Amino acid sequence: MGKFSVETCEIEGLKVITPTAFGDARGYFMESYQANDFKELGIDSVFVQDNQSSSTKGVLRGMHYQINFPQDKLVRVISGEVYDAVVDLRKGSPTYGKSFGVVLSAENRKQLFIPKGFAHGFLVLSDTAEFFYKVSDFYHPNDEGGLAWNDPDVGIDWPVKDEALLNIIERDKNWPKLSEL
Repeated sequence: MGKFSVETCEIEGLKVITPTAFGDARGYFMESYQANDFKELGIDSVFVQDNQSSSTKGVLRGMHYQINFPQDKLVRVISGEVYDAVVDLRKGSPTYGKSFGVVLSAENRKQLFIPKGFAHGFLVLSDTAEFFYKVSDFYHPNDEGGLAWNDPDVGIDWPVKDEALLNIIERDKNWPKLSEL
């Protein structure tokens, strides 16, 4: 069996990747990223920065993207569970404005590869979660854009829909809708 299994998604370029974990009485070992294997999966991004965040249940971060310095991302959860969501913002894409979501957890070890041109966000489902991701360009704070997390035209199927149960910072509450971009 290979080190990674990959599920292609209905949106071109997105890939859900599950590393093979080798377990025994001590626990498990797995490679979460290996450049040559990823290249065989059609992912030849050069990652230049790793990021990690810790959040509590109900925290919704997103939907973020870089405007002039877009990033490929490889995201995963190393502790806890999140609902990870993306929206295709690639002009001319047949799936422009479409969303995709997947549960990522430390238990299922799934990762999501997100190519350049997508808005990205996640909602913490467990009491706490540590979210880890690789990016293909450096973060440029003055280049950040965002999309409304609850835009009905995009229709992200968040597992929690009641905003009163969510912890969202003001900036993320006020991003424009897709029709306003």
